[in-house]
Amino acid sequence: MHHRSGSVLVLTNPLDVTTDAVLRVLAERRVPVVRLDPGIDLHAGASLTATYRTGGQRGTLRTASRELDLSTVRSVWVRRASPYEGPPELDGQDRRFAASQALWGTGGILASLPDAHYVNHPWANRAAEHKPAQLAAAQRIGFLVPNTVITNSADEARKFVESQAAGTVYKPLWNTPYSVDGKPHAVWVREVYSANITDAVSVCPHLFQAKVPKLFDARVTAVGDRLFGVRIDSPDLDWRRRQDRMTCTPIDVPEPVARSVAAYLGQLRLVYGAFDFAVTSTGDWYFLECNSNGQWAWQPTGITAAIAHALADQLQKGCDT
Repeated sequence: MHHRSGSVLVLTNPLDVTTDAVLRVLAERRVPVVRLDPGIDLHAGASLTATYRTGGQRGTLRTASRELDLSTVRSVWVRRASPYEGPPELDGQDRRFAASQALWGTGGILASLPDAHYVNHPWANRAAEHKPAQLAAAQRIGFLVPNTVITNSADEARKFVESQAAGTVYKPLWNTPYSVDGKPHAVWVREVYSANITDAVSVCPHLFQAKVPKLFDARVTAVGDRLFGVRIDSPDLDWRRRQDRMTCTPIDVPEPVARSVAAYLGQLRLVYGAFDFAVTSTGDWYFLECNSNGQWAWQPTGITAAIAHALADQLQKGCDT
């Protein structure tokens, strides 16, 4: 495998402990790493400069501890960076203006580094986060997809719910922060009945999906062409709700599913993806979603270590030449 020289640039927040597992592997391999949280660090002493002219571009990132020539970056790992919210000392429209300029300026520079290998490219990540796009891609490449409707019509929602013999679930289209009485409140996948559908559906699009009569859930973590499967057994409809009650065991990924995972990654231009499936007693794997930046360090120790090494391999090699 050819390895490009240069640093790996990791874009994430300082509390992202999942990143540490990969950085330890890169440190053991003596691969230089620069960690940056652009939405925060550039208001705390770091600076970023990019120049463009006929025949080339250059850029420099300066932090408290180092100076990085952006033209030498071999890979960029786009993890969990803080949002661009503007300098905290500004208020109102000034802060909104600064935040917008940072998104389009800083974000644009970091997404356009010459010859860098992105895991994943931030624009590919954003496009792949839309659930309608996920479902459309999954359907095109041949995944089994549960009957799904996205609508803001209460009548259409009721008709759909009533037509699903095995039941229906509701899923939010995005993990939007929500609070009840000032306390954070998660909106989990839950079963829904026709009587639950009110005219409030008209406020925004809602996703309703046929309930899969699953035997268990499966998570397939894809890093390039390497797949890591786990079986998830949980008493809950949504296993994420109470992870202390679930059990995870390694599982082989069937070849037809593996081929579809590869096709999905190719279609959405992803290097990494965390795929969720519902698996029936007859062995059918139903695609539920793919999180292009999903967490993975909660899995069994052996799989977590293998994923960390696979990601380190991607970051170390840089672009294929």
